[in-house]
Amino acid sequence: MTTLVVVKKAGQVAIAADTLVTFGDTCLTQRFEANSKIFKVETPDGESLIGMAGTVAHFPVLRKAMATLPKEQLKLGSREEVFDTFLKLHPLLKESFFLQSKEDDNDPYESSQFTVLIANASGIYGLYSYREVFEFKEFWGVGSGRSFALGAMHASWGKARTAREVAMAGLNAGCEFDKNSGGPIDVFTLKLKASS
Repeated sequence: MTTLVVVKKAGQVAIAADTLVTFGDTCLTQRFEANSKIFKVETPDGESLIGMAGTVAHFPVLRKAMATLPKEQLKLGSREEVFDTFLKLHPLLKESFFLQSKEDDNDPYESSQFTVLIANASGIYGLYSYREVFEFKEFWGVGSGRSFALGAMHASWGKARTAREVAMAGLNAGCEFDKNSGGPIDVFTLKLKASS
C-alpha cells in the first residue's frame, strides 16, 4: 500500500511517494528500514524516475529486470515506448524472476502485476497490470492513498506554482488520511523538454 503521484506543471515534472511499508497490521517505518518507492533509470533519452505501488517484492524485481535490458531497448520517452519496453520486460520477468502472471482465467492478457508511474523530461506516464499505458496531462496518483492525493492535487492545482507543490499537496493528504501511507516523503523533480 502506498501513496504515489506524478505531476506535470510549469515546465517541470514531479514524482513523489510515501516511504511506509506495511505487512497486514504491522508497519515498517524509515526508522527501521530505508525504504524508497522511487528509483532512477538511465535511458538513451536521459533519466527517468519510476515509482511503484503494490507488493514490496516488485521493487527489487523491476529494478533488476530493467538493469538487464540493453540501454538502447530501455526507452520511456512516449506512451508507445513505455508499452514496448514493458512488453520486452514481460518474458524476462516470467523466465528470470518467476513472475506469477495468472490472476483470473477470464483475464484478456497475462498480467505483469505492476502499477507503475514514470516521470521524465518527456512527461508523466502510468502503467498497469495488462501493460495499459496512460500519458497524463496534469497529474495522477496510485496506491491506497490515491483518492486523498487526487482530491488534494485537484484542489491545489490552480494555486500551486510548481509540479513539486502539487505533488506535496497530494502526498501530505495521502499520508494524513490513508492508514497505509506515511512519511517521510520522497519527492523528485525534473525539467520538461521545451516542446512539452
